Amino acid sequence: MPCLNVSTNVNLDGVDTSAVLADASKTVADIIGKPENYVMVVLKGSVPMAFGGTQDPAAYGELVSIGGLNPDVNKKLSAAIASILESKLSVPKKRFYLKFYDSKVCSSHFLLTVHSWVFFAM
Repeated sequence: MPCLNVSTNVNLDGVDTSAVLADASKTVADIIGKPENYVMVVLKGSVPMAFGGTQDPAAYGELVSIGGLNPDVNKKLSAAIASILESKLSVPKKRFYLKFYDSKVCSSHFLLTVHSWVFFAM
């Protein structure tokens, strides 16, 4: 399950966060090549943050995925997510940093639901 976690110092009051979440979710799914129903996106605003010595609008993200990541995919994801943040939150592309984690199945914790049973795989 790919998970994109983005923190920004931008105040999200009055921002259509649903559009940001939807665009980011679709982008991650399309570029990584995994079904969108397995993608999670977390967006946190008003996080105290300095980047490059200033507190101008900036964002930091982490993307964790079990497979699907490589240098070419990471480059595409960085550019696409940066474009979303620039257009929706006015965070300049040069003030966004995205860190990637390609997790292994055996070291991941994930939630698997089957019918009414819930299993935690470790």
